[in-house]
Amino acid sequence: MKEMFLWPRRLFLKRVGGLTTVLVAPVGWLAESRISLAEAGEKKEEAEVSPAEDLMREHGVLSRILLIYEEIIKRLIENQALPPEVLPSSAALIRRFIEDYHEKLEEEFLFPRFEKEGKLVDLVKVLREQHQAGRRLTDWIREGAASRTLNDKNNGKGLGKNILLFIKMYRPHKAWEDTVLFPSIHSLFSPEAFDKLGDQFEDRERALFGENGFARIVAEVAELERKLNLFELSRFTPKI
Repeated sequence: MKEMFLWPRRLFLKRVGGLTTVLVAPVGWLAESRISLAEAGEKKEEAEVSPAEDLMREHGVLSRILLIYEEIIKRLIENQALPPEVLPSSAALIRRFIEDYHEKLEEEFLFPRFEKEGKLVDLVKVLREQHQAGRRLTDWIREGAASRTLNDKNNGKGLGKNILLFIKMYRPHKAWEDTVLFPSIHSLFSPEAFDKLGDQFEDRERALFGENGFARIVAEVAELERKLNLFELSRFTPKI
């Protein structure tokens, strides 16, 4: 009977404002929904991000930096004006947030678990190799992004090639993680261990980036987007 009460409670919370569901519910369910509504405000503030969701939203940051990289390549090719700080700052964000944080979480907490359980071992092997390749590319990009060499024509060609290689690798890399690796995380951990994993992710993020660390990183990306006139999402809507 307890589960009967829990089920509509979840339904109500998923459909806040879905008054029809509440009105036709039996009396016991309605009472439970009223309690849930009273708790909703508190739970909204206390809502936790699951480990898989945490990793996926970090991929969102990566995707936005890849858009910045694409714009930089375009400007290098067309010899357009490029604020000198944008590329060094973007590459530094890749190193600090993606490679030294996001990928380290995967390498420390996820990859060994998949290997121990004998699941997705071939995929994990490729992902590890791509992490290493990405770090080498980032080293070269940061070197080429030095303000004294950024406008050098020969340097621009090699720099653009390295940025393009980075983009071409990481788009499929994150797609495979989002659609294959991350959805499989649940199968490797008990509910208690899964919750603990989330706490470990949060502790690491807080230690490296402070309170509201993810929001701070997103704000940094947004500032770089503004400098390249990429911040407005409507800019990407085709005129059809």
